[in-house]
Amino acid sequence: MENVKITLVKSLIACKPNQKKTARCLGLRKIGDSIVLKNDDATKGIINVISHLVKVETV
Repeated sequence: MENVKITLVKSLIACKPNQKKTARCLGLRKIGDSIVLKNDDATKGIINVISHLVKVETV
């Protein structure tokens, strides 16, 4: 299974509370923070919630 790199590229200031919580649970606190996760269904759901705030790359 391949991995995906998720990078926060937009601010969380004007986002909905559930989007802020999702980003914080991933450990994305500042613009430019990145995390590498396995590309499974749970990760795809997380990406779907904050897709407009992050950049996703396959690793």
